Amino acid sequence: MLGRTANGLFWMFRYLERAENIARLVDAGLRMALTRSGASDDDWTGVLQSADVLEGFKATHAKVTTADAVDFLLRDRANPSSVMSCIEQGRNNARMVRTALTRETWEATNECWIDLTQKLSRKLKSQDLPEVIDKVKRRVGLIRGAFHGSMLRNEIYNFARIGTFIERADNTSRILDVKYYVLLPAITHVGSSLDNMQWESILRSVSAHRSYRWVYDGEYRAGNIADFLILSSQMPRSLAYSYEKIVSNLGYLAKDYGVRLPAHDTADSIRDSLQSTGMMQIIDYGLHEFLDNFISRNNQLGQEISEGYRFYS
Repeated sequence: MLGRTANGLFWMFRYLERAENIARLVDAGLRMALTRSGASDDDWTGVLQSADVLEGFKATHAKVTTADAVDFLLRDRANPSSVMSCIEQGRNNARMVRTALTRETWEATNECWIDLTQKLSRKLKSQDLPEVIDKVKRRVGLIRGAFHGSMLRNEIYNFARIGTFIERADNTSRILDVKYYVLLPAITHVGSSLDNMQWESILRSVSAHRSYRWVYDGEYRAGNIADFLILSSQMPRSLAYSYEKIVSNLGYLAKDYGVRLPAHDTADSIRDSLQSTGMMQIIDYGLHEFLDNFISRNNQLGQEISEGYRFYS
């Protein structure tokens, strides 16, 4: 496969995953604003921080307001991580690799772009936000379903899956890190109803709210939630689950091409560290330090995959 085609598939699915993640973050922010007494516009600072776009927002806005934050996250094309920007970039990459995709996958991607371009063509009213957020999640889910249901399990499939799970791991780790440092206003709130609502919003933003309740009977504890989102092998947005899939798909590429690259060793190392580390070890080491190191290594892996498979050649 040409490196340019691998690059297009990898980034197509990274952008689509990011679009859905940003929509879920906005949904979590809206829920937090509705459930908190005395919630203010400043609550959206944490949401912008979770999306890693706070600096970009401050460059063009004097203060954080709910309306401006939601608009920046959903439809501002000046924000490369807005839902609309990600959908456009995902579609552009899909068009670049059109011949590598099935008709069902391309049509689902193109219809997603057409529908959301129309829905996000103007600033949204607050009452329209839940419908649009649900539409983003459904549309991206349709692309994923069309892809999984119609594509051969070959190198095309593997590069797309690797892109999906690198992006997913990045998103989950950033959300956890921001909760630790930004969303909790003061140590006095630990264990309070405010703390519980914020943790619930985090779980909802990664589609883990109901599954967490099944496992832990709905008792919100920081250690349990961090364990669930970092080390659970059953939670499809956890770091451990994501790296199981990344290692698996990289393994298929190694078998197809008959060569191992530095990316394979890096992915194996990250996966092994997640499997061999307990939650108490992470807490003793420092949750922020652990997540910061993970984000750095995850980024390193993305770069090694790009270089090893010659994405730009």
